[in-house]
Amino acid sequence: QVQPVESGGGLVQVGGSLRLSCAASGRTFSSYHMGWFRQAPGKEREFVAVTSWSGRTTKYLDSVKGRFTISRDNAKNTVYLQMNSLKPEDTAVYYCAAARAEGGIPMTPRGYDYWGQGTQVTVSS
Repeated sequence: QVQPVESGGGLVQVGGSLRLSCAASGRTFSSYHMGWFRQAPGKEREFVAVTSWSGRTTKYLDSVKGRFTISRDNAKNTVYLQMNSLKPEDTAVYYCAAARAEGGIPMTPRGYDYWGQGTQVTVSS
C-alpha cells in the first residue's frame, strides 16, 4: 500500500514552469505505476501522464506532449511532473495516483488504486 502526497502547485504566468512532486509512503513504491491526473472546475478528471514502475515507459496526454515530463526516483519514493510552457487551459487540481504494476499501464482513473489529495495549479494570463 502507498499513500501519495502532492506538492509544488501554485500560481504561474502563461509560459512559465512548475515542478510537481509526489512523495509516496510505503515500502513497495517501485511496485506501482505512477500517474498524474488533473481536474478543472466542472470537468471530469483527466489523464495527464504516467510512468511505469521502472520508469522506462511513459505516456502523455496529447496536449501536454513536449511541454510536460514525468519522471520518478524509486530510491526517494517520489514521482515528478515538470511542466513547461504552461497555458491557461492547464489550470486544474493535479492529482498523483498509484496503480499496482500487475498488468498494463492504466490511463483512466479506474485503473488506479491510491490517490493523493491534489495540488492546485493556476496559470494566469
